[in-house]
Amino acid sequence: MQKNNDEKSFSKVNINWYPGHMAKTKREIEEDLKLVDVVIELLDARIPISSRNPEIVKLTKNKKKIILLNKSDLSNEIINKKWLETFSKEAPTLLTDANSGKGIEKITKKIDSLMEDEIRKQKERGRIKKTIRVMIVGIPNVGKSSLINRISKKSRLEVANRPGVTKSKQWIRIENNQELLDTPGVLWPKFESQEIALNLAFTGTIKDDILETTEIAYELLKVLYDKYKTNLAERYKITNEEFSQVENSNNKIYYLMQLIAKKRGALVSGGNTDDERISRIILDDFRNCKLGRISLEEP
Repeated sequence: MQKNNDEKSFSKVNINWYPGHMAKTKREIEEDLKLVDVVIELLDARIPISSRNPEIVKLTKNKKKIILLNKSDLSNEIINKKWLETFSKEAPTLLTDANSGKGIEKITKKIDSLMEDEIRKQKERGRIKKTIRVMIVGIPNVGKSSLINRISKKSRLEVANRPGVTKSKQWIRIENNQELLDTPGVLWPKFESQEIALNLAFTGTIKDDILETTEIAYELLKVLYDKYKTNLAERYKITNEEFSQVENSNNKIYYLMQLIAKKRGALVSGGNTDDERISRIILDDFRNCKLGRISLEEP
């Protein structure tokens, strides 16, 4: 990886990803919305804005909605509270983490609360047990299948830490009077900014095998060096003296990447940096919370 200076940008890399099946999924969601009472919009708590599909927001604007800030155990606790306050002005919002089960027990109660008036009207008409149909929407790899497995208390959906696992819609009974429709994750044709595209790449929403891993790690390291230097120091045992050397180098970020590579033994013959290997280490450490709880966006 050749980097001449810190102004080297990521803009030459094509990071728009909109396969044909995503256009098909969007059409299906639009059609299925006629069948549901409530929409659950699932966002990544680390990147709530970048993980929010603007087309889905438009499609669901007239539906009762609950917003879930998922993977909240991976994001900064203080910033989580700020996002909770921000999104609560738009719709009922919960902090959840499908892996730990945090916040899951509140979801069905929130659905019942949203539908309280409709259920009362149904009872007045003599219809005692109305089935509430709920649709869950979100981008790839945001944790929809893991969340549904938690809500339904069953492992009936295939789950993997990679985008694109859910292929088709399924109705799942989650309470006696609630059914949930899972939908495949869908991105949108053109990202509004480079920052959004990068955030999606950092969190693994865009598949690593269609991008240059070293470029993604380089750009992530820029952000971490700027906002989470202490996390880098703790994870990779970087001293103040070593940070001074980084600061005085011609290319701070690549020098830092080389320093981390030496500390982690990501080297090839001759003692040179194995760029591909150290890039994967940095990305994996971020995605698996080994660098600590990190939020890439703030309100």
